[in-house]
Amino acid sequence: MTLIASAEEVLRQGLVLLQSVGEENYRRRQDGPHGSPLGAHYRHVLDHFICLLDGVSSGIINYDARQRNTELEISIEAASAVTTDMIASLRRFPESVLKFDCQVIYSVGYGDAAASAVNSNFARELAFCVGHAIHHYAILRLLCSAMAVNLPYEFGIAPSTLKHMGALAAH
Repeated sequence: MTLIASAEEVLRQGLVLLQSVGEENYRRRQDGPHGSPLGAHYRHVLDHFICLLDGVSSGIINYDARQRNTELEISIEAASAVTTDMIASLRRFPESVLKFDCQVIYSVGYGDAAASAVNSNFARELAFCVGHAIHHYAILRLLCSAMAVNLPYEFGIAPSTLKHMGALAAH
């Protein structure tokens, strides 16, 4: 499977989440001091993919310039539309773009430190967005479990973990 197909697959998993949770659960604040709604986590996932796709034309991916569109946090319809559009954009994404170098801007330090600018390439950044999505899907899975929302077995589990678990089961 190509990296682009993997990104499409993880976004399709996001559509399954959106179809499974219901609007009320999607918006509801979770218990605890940092109880973000499901929608906030999913919007955060989309923000990173949006930054990546926005950076293709300029060669600069600025993860600090995330849109943080609150409509994506409260509306399953809006989040679904953006996800579907993103999948369509990735299908038009030529594999050759993955080889291109880019500059990534991302704040990694606390305090007054300026955002870091590092050299990368689009393949590495697409892989980052996929891994980042899976990480947040794991959090979403836990939150959904507490609400008795069932998700597919592989949702929120890294492909390498699934392969490892399969290898252990085979022995």
